[in-house]
Amino acid sequence: MSDDCIFCKIVKGEIPSFTLYEDEEIQVFLDLYPASKGHSLYIPKEHFTSIYDISEEKMAFLKMLPKIAETLKNATNATGMNILQSNGKDAGQVINHIHFHLIPRYPEDHLMEIVPKSELEVDDARNLVEIFKK
Repeated sequence: MSDDCIFCKIVKGEIPSFTLYEDEEIQVFLDLYPASKGHSLYIPKEHFTSIYDISEEKMAFLKMLPKIAETLKNATNATGMNILQSNGKDAGQVINHIHFHLIPRYPEDHLMEIVPKSELEVDDARNLVEIFKK
């Protein structure tokens, strides 16, 4: 755990939370600034800054994600669910402890409107495929 991490402080009980679920590996609690009713955060109790810091073996903390998401969806009578995870400041990560936003969705809630898309440039795509495979 990290001494200066707000999520680690929540895990240690130093900061109160509205915890929906907790076990040895994870804690799920309501977001203090929800995008929708039931917006929650799913975190591992072990401190990792981002997805890049976690070994394949340590990713086991995600095993409860489908069940938690479904239970939250049912508890809030949502008709959909966004599961968002960001890595790094430029991706919108504010707290440097890996976390997954579980955002219940409702008809016509207009949350997170789709970002305008552009057509894939074939030359750029081929170039990226080659670089990625190296």
